[in-house]
Amino acid sequence: MAQIQWFPGHMAKTKRLIQNNLKLIDVVIEVLDARAPRAGTNPLLRQITRSKPRLILLNKCDLADPEATARWEQEFRREGGSLPLKISAATRQGLEAIPGGCRELCANCEWLARRPIRALISGIPNSGKSTIINALAKRNRAQAAAVPGLTRQLQRVPINRQLELFDTPGLLWHKFDTPRTGLILAAIGAIKESILPEEDVSGHILLYLARRYPAALAARYGIDAAALPNSPAALTEAVARRRGCLLPGGAIDHIRVCQLILKDLREAKFGTVSLEWPEEAE
Repeated sequence: MAQIQWFPGHMAKTKRLIQNNLKLIDVVIEVLDARAPRAGTNPLLRQITRSKPRLILLNKCDLADPEATARWEQEFRREGGSLPLKISAATRQGLEAIPGGCRELCANCEWLARRPIRALISGIPNSGKSTIINALAKRNRAQAAAVPGLTRQLQRVPINRQLELFDTPGLLWHKFDTPRTGLILAAIGAIKESILPEEDVSGHILLYLARRYPAALAARYGIDAAALPNSPAALTEAVARRRGCLLPGGAIDHIRVCQLILKDLREAKFGTVSLEWPEEAE
């Protein structure tokens, strides 16, 4: 598979926004999909904000494998200046800990008693960032006036007297160094499906599930777990025939079966599964 790379104009603009206003920011809140924290970690954002403490929100933890999420928490705690929190914006689980997490990261700052913490919140598309902001702001907060010196396009969202969020547009990085990253991001809906062939994306997911969660895959599609095929093409054909995703004459309807598989993943029909673990090679 070819290396995926792009850098649309709006992403370059977002990069400049962050760089120009970083001096006014106290802490960075990075929203990650708990099912794929490594794939969703933005190296460009990390580079730009490396001087700031980081609150890592492992969102959608209700969809992820709890054991994998616990290991990711341990992994991020080993990073200097990082504090991980597992949350679910959809169910509101853990959201109340976000302001306290920001205060913990800024505990030694002399100004903490005089003004709110200014937190830059960022996440790749479909990470749940907007849902988190709306939940914290209780949806009835009007946008306040800009802080002096803050670029207008960076939206200020006051949460309470102790915390202000500064929302950034979605920011992806220049290129994905490994095909695996692109496949995972496409599977969870972080990048447009048209960027990668759906057959490649769904095939990667089927093969990963067959190796990491064979019982869940077998149960979902009524396939013998002990006889799961060992290739994406064979797995796709098995699912297609079990679910009747066939064209006239019995050929596989690849569009239909690929869409079915990705829909099942996004709707958690396989149960709580994670698409990467800390110990797996990138």
